[in-house]
Amino acid sequence: MDQQTDWEILIIGAGTWGCSIALELARRGHASIKVLDGSSFPSSISAGNDLNKIAEESNEPSQDDPDQEFFWNRVHQISMNKWKHDPLFAPFYYSTGFIDAAVSDDAYQRCVEYAEGEDAALVPLNTKEDFQKTMPDGVLQGSFPGWRGFWKQGGAGWVFASGALRAMHAEAVKLGVQFVTGDSQGRVERLLYNDESKVVLGALTADGISHLAKHTILSAGANSDQLFDFEGQLRPTAWTLAHIPLSQEEAALYKNLPVLYGVDRGFFIEPDAEKHEMKLCDEHPGYINPVIEGGKFRSVPFARHQIPAESEARMRLFLRETMPQLAEREFSFARMCWDADTVDRRFLIDKHPNIENLIVAVGGSGNGFMTCPAIGILVADILDNSGDIEARVKKMLRWRPETAVDRDWWNSQGRYGADGKVMDLRDVTEWTKI
Repeated sequence: MDQQTDWEILIIGAGTWGCSIALELARRGHASIKVLDGSSFPSSISAGNDLNKIAEESNEPSQDDPDQEFFWNRVHQISMNKWKHDPLFAPFYYSTGFIDAAVSDDAYQRCVEYAEGEDAALVPLNTKEDFQKTMPDGVLQGSFPGWRGFWKQGGAGWVFASGALRAMHAEAVKLGVQFVTGDSQGRVERLLYNDESKVVLGALTADGISHLAKHTILSAGANSDQLFDFEGQLRPTAWTLAHIPLSQEEAALYKNLPVLYGVDRGFFIEPDAEKHEMKLCDEHPGYINPVIEGGKFRSVPFARHQIPAESEARMRLFLRETMPQLAEREFSFARMCWDADTVDRRFLIDKHPNIENLIVAVGGSGNGFMTCPAIGILVADILDNSGDIEARVKKMLRWRPETAVDRDWWNSQGRYGADGKVMDLRDVTEWTKI
């Protein structure tokens, strides 16, 4: 280590959560903040560097709600207040409505439970004509075999993900946050500790520079597990996405559509305004990349701008049933999109109970982007020892390795599609050629 720099706050990870945390801390007046990331900004492997993400408003939480329900309602409430009213976030939220549907009986039951939990009445959809009426003529030309669901006409839609990510970054820089990125200067090789390994002092980057700070916040997404022992609490899991190019005329027809989410099929969101590409995802419990290290089971993420051929097949099945006019069109882009699942799919945001000066903010569990405005607030409240976090929410966010004892790494965690099974990337033999 040939150089030392001292900061109040060091954030590891310049993705969705890292930018949200840096922005909120800078807005609160913290003046010495550095963010490290091994990729240039915006990272091509960041889950948040994406065309769009689904976003939903929530019910007002009640003190009588079960903890899980209370937690998600509160987190969504904090987030949607920002997406709707904060001048930085509001331009990126599109309230287009949301269709929740399924083919299998089990997945449809989840749709029913979703509808029953909504305050507003939802429109039931039981025939192809029902589905087709939710969008302009010519969009949903499929027969929707076996599809059933519900249409939420307001209070949901999507957010322009990469636009919001860039806006958070730009505002944080404007407020004085320093971002250090790149494979040498920004890539963290390890955390730095005191001699007893009881205090985190900062981080060492690949160029041999030691970055010392009063507080270190580890928020490196699916890669966090490679820098710290989370005692099995994180399972890096990958999902799959692709883009379909549309003509200018098609893009105009597909504009302002509700999000169509097939719980056991996949989903699409309206095309972007610039390139006229429509994002597709096939729905499944995820892929993992298992390894055994030091006698422990882990999933190790890797970047790839391709998807398994079986994933493409699922996307094309989804298209044949809903928009067959696009089912054979070549994809213009595809990639693996990694996140980290906690055992209970709640976030892990806490001061480490046994190691000083370390805050972890990880475990997006597939819900990380739509709730990102809340993440900065929650982390800042923890760092500032603010009393603003309700005790029930703070308890749900806590460091909780007891939940990972004898963890079932193949648990689908309530997700459907692809036979309802978590898939092993070691078994993939064919990838798309894009």
